[in-house]
Amino acid sequence: MDFNLKKITLSLLLCTALLNASSQNVEAIHYDGMVHISEAVAKRLNAVKIGEPLNPVEVDKTIKTFFDQGYFEDIWADEENGTVTFHFKEKPTISKIELKGYKENDEEAKKTLLQIEKGSLYDARRIESTRKRIVEALNQEGKIDSVVEVESKKLENGSMHVKFIANEGQEIIIKELKYYGVSGVDSDEFEKTTANKEQDFMGWLWGRNNGKMKIAELQYDPMRIRDYYMQNGYLDAKVDQPFVSVDFNHYEASMAYSVFEGDIFRISDILIFQDTNVIDDQALLNVIALEKNKPFNIKTFRDDAERIKTKIADLGYAYVQVQPDLRKDKETKTVEVIYRIVPGKKVRIHNVIIAGNNRTLDRITRRELFLAPGDLYSLSNLKDSRNALGRTGYFESTTIEEKRLDDESMDLIVQTKEAPTGNIQLGGGYGSFGGIMLSVAVSDRNIFGSGLNVGVHLEKSVRTKNYSFNISNPRLNDSDFSGNFSIYNTMTKYYTYTTDSAGISFGTGHKFNRSLSGYVGYNYAKNHYSDFDPTILTASQIRYYESYSKSSVTTSVTFDNTDDYYVPREGMSLSQSFEKAGLGGDADFLKSRTNLGIYRGLQKLIDADLIVRYKARFSYVADTGYLPLNERFYMGGIGSVRGYRSYSISPYLLDSAGAIVYNSLGNAQLAGGTKMFSNSFELSVPLVPAAKMRATAFVDYGMIGANSLSEITRGGYGVSLEWFSPVGPLQLVFCEPLNQQPGDHVEHFEFTIGQRF
Repeated sequence: MDFNLKKITLSLLLCTALLNASSQNVEAIHYDGMVHISEAVAKRLNAVKIGEPLNPVEVDKTIKTFFDQGYFEDIWADEENGTVTFHFKEKPTISKIELKGYKENDEEAKKTLLQIEKGSLYDARRIESTRKRIVEALNQEGKIDSVVEVESKKLENGSMHVKFIANEGQEIIIKELKYYGVSGVDSDEFEKTTANKEQDFMGWLWGRNNGKMKIAELQYDPMRIRDYYMQNGYLDAKVDQPFVSVDFNHYEASMAYSVFEGDIFRISDILIFQDTNVIDDQALLNVIALEKNKPFNIKTFRDDAERIKTKIADLGYAYVQVQPDLRKDKETKTVEVIYRIVPGKKVRIHNVIIAGNNRTLDRITRRELFLAPGDLYSLSNLKDSRNALGRTGYFESTTIEEKRLDDESMDLIVQTKEAPTGNIQLGGGYGSFGGIMLSVAVSDRNIFGSGLNVGVHLEKSVRTKNYSFNISNPRLNDSDFSGNFSIYNTMTKYYTYTTDSAGISFGTGHKFNRSLSGYVGYNYAKNHYSDFDPTILTASQIRYYESYSKSSVTTSVTFDNTDDYYVPREGMSLSQSFEKAGLGGDADFLKSRTNLGIYRGLQKLIDADLIVRYKARFSYVADTGYLPLNERFYMGGIGSVRGYRSYSISPYLLDSAGAIVYNSLGNAQLAGGTKMFSNSFELSVPLVPAAKMRATAFVDYGMIGANSLSEITRGGYGVSLEWFSPVGPLQLVFCEPLNQQPGDHVEHFEFTIGQRF
C-alpha cells in the first residue's frame, strides 16, 4: 500500500475512533514498538501534549510526522482513560543484499549502483530507485531492453534478504556511420577520438572496432569531433548531435553527423596582458608553443595557459588566474590569441601539516618536501614534492591539499596513506627459476618509520641459495648523502655449471638535485665454479671456470623524476653505471650498464587509468685482463626477455672446429655474451582497483652476442598480473616465446615479489 494512502486511511479511522474522546484531557502518552527514534525525539515530534484536550487533528498530524521519518511500516493510536498510546510497526532491516548478473565481482561498482548497506531499513522506494539505477547503467553501456528483477525475502529473524537480478539486454552494433559536410580533414583521423565507431570487418579482433554503441558517450562525441577541428584551425566548426536510426529487430544502428567546417584561422598575434606586471612578457612568450602565422590549435592553446600559470605560480603567486581569450577576424581568417593574467598577491607557506603517517616519522616525510613554512609558494615545487614522496615507496598514496588562509598565506596539508614496506616470510614456495624453495626473510624498506632499508634473507632451493644481510640509508642524517652495506653468500645452479659467491659491498651516494643522483661503491667477492664437465673443455676454456676473486669499484649516475616507486604513471628513469674490476683480485674487466624507463599515464587523454611503459636495457663488458664466465651476460626471464628461462640465452661455447660444446647431460655449454640489449613495451590497465590489482600486456625483444650484438635475437609476449599484495608487490607473468629456436629453454610462467612494475 502506498504510504501516503495508508496515512490518510489511518488518520480517518483515528478521527472516528477518537471523536468522542476529544473533550477529555490527555493524562499520559505511551510509545509502543518504537526503536529507531528515542522517546525524547518522539516528544519533540508529537503535537499531542499532556494536560491538553485530546484533538484528533493533532493526533493525525503526529502520525504523519512520524511516517515522514521513514522508519515505520505502520502506525496507529488508541486512547484509554486519558492515556494515548502510539503503536509502531518498524520496517525490517536488510541483512543481506546481492547483485547478480551484472558487476558481480566489482565491489566499487556494486557500491555505486546499490547505495544500500547491510543494516539499512527496508524501504520499497529505495529498492525501486536502486533497480532503476541498475537499468540505467546497463542502458548507458548500450545494453538495450535490459531487465532487473528484485527478489525480497523475509528471513526467520525478521530481517530482509534483497537480491537484484540483472538480465542484460542486447548491445546495439553500429553498422553504418556517415559524416556529411566533411572535406577539409580526414574523418578517419577525428574518428580516433570518438567513442562510437562503425563496426570494422572482423571487428571482434583485438585492435579492431567492434561497433558497439556507447550510449552515454553519444552526447560527447560531437564535442570530440569539434575539438579535433579546432586543433587544426577550424574555429567556426559546428557538429550537430548524431542522427541515430536503430533496427530493434536485429539491434543494429546507422548513424550520421552533420558537420559545418568553416575556414582555417591562422594566428596573427599573441598578446599578454598582466593586471599587475610581475614578470617580463617575453619570459611568458618563451613558454608559449603557439606560433604566429600557423593554424590555431585549441589543445596547444590550453596547454600554453597552464604553462603560463605554472611560470607565474612558481614566483609565489599561488592564486594566479590566467584568462585565455580569442579575437577572430573573419575577413582575414586570422585570430589574435590573448592571455589576460591576474596574478593576485604573493603567497607564503604558513604551515606544513603531515597527516596519515602513523608509522613513518614526520622528518622522513618532510625531508622529501620542497616547500617549508615561510617559503614562497611554487607550483613546480608542490608537484615535485608529491612525486618525491611517491618515489620513496613508503606510501600507497599521497595528496597535498592547499588550504587558503588569506590572500597572502596558505597551509599545506600532506595527507599520506602508508604502504606495507616490510614483511616477514617463513616457509616454502615455488620459484619460476629455482623450483621448490625454503626461505626465511625479514625485510623492511622503512624500518620503524625511520627511512632505513634493512633486510635479512635466508633462502634455499634446488637451483639457488642466498644468505644475505643488507642495510641502506637513502638520506644519511637527513642529508643529500646515502649509504649502504651488505654481505652475502649465494649459489646459483645454471644449466651447465654452478657458481658460489661470497662477498661484501658498501658505498655512498649523493643527490645532486631533485632528480639526479650519483653513487660510488666497492665490492669484494670470492667465486667458485662447480658442476661443469672439464673433459669437454680446452685448456684455454677451462681458465674461465677457475675460482677467482673480484675487487671492483662501481660508479653510477641516475636520473629519476617518476611519480611513484612501484606503479609510476609519469616521468622517466635513466641510469648509467660503470664497474671496474682489477683493483686487486683476479678479475680484470670494465662493465657498463644502461637502464631506461619511460612511463605515461593516459588518464587525462582518455579518462581511463591506462599506463604505457617503455623499458630498455643495454649492457657491455670489455675484457681488460681477465673476464670470468660469471661476469658475462645472459638473457631471458623477467627483466630481459620473458618467454625464456632466466639466464638461458647466450652465445654457446665452441670447440676448435667451431662446433657447439655439449656437456654429458646434452645441454649446450653457455659462454655468455659481452654485449646485450633488451627492451619492452607494456600497457597496464586496472583489473580490480579495490584490491590494487592490474593487468599488463607486454612485448619483449632482446639481442645478445660475444662479437656482435645481433648474434642472437629473441622475443616474447604475454600478460602479467600485478598485485600490491600484503606481502609486497607480486607479479605473475604468463608468457610465450617469439623466434624460438631448437634447443631453447622456454618458460610460460614466472613470478617476482618486491620489484617495481
